[in-house]
Amino acid sequence: MQTYLKFGGDVVKKKPVGMDDIVGLLGKGTEFDGKLIFEGSVRVDGKFKGEIYTKGILIIGEGATVHAEIDADTIIISGEVRGNLKASNRIEIRSTGRLYGNMKTSTLIIEEGVIFEGSCQMGGHKEGMPEDSSEKDKILDSL
Repeated sequence: MQTYLKFGGDVVKKKPVGMDDIVGLLGKGTEFDGKLIFEGSVRVDGKFKGEIYTKGILIIGEGATVHAEIDADTIIISGEVRGNLKASNRIEIRSTGRLYGNMKTSTLIIEEGVIFEGSCQMGGHKEGMPEDSSEKDKILDSL
């Protein structure tokens, strides 16, 4: 859904909902190996290897390659992800997305054309999500 704002006589296109608070971008042609911890929204269009922790939104763009353990509120996948995912809110896999790994989430959206090899564990709502007591939870609690 797109909205438009009018300033004077000019019409300005507003960013899609949820994109206003993007705090980081790993663009096409970039590579990063390590641990990423953030609040807000981050978009990955390049290559990432490591671990990602957030109480925000992780967007994996079309053409991106991510090899990571991911713990987030919301994960949106349009590229390729290899690793295990945990999302307290939801996971969306768009038609160009490929996921090779296991996931835990309360809500799952998979579009036609997706490749998914792994297992999925779902809870009824956020509070119903299975809890893993680990260093990941300590990191997320500190955000």
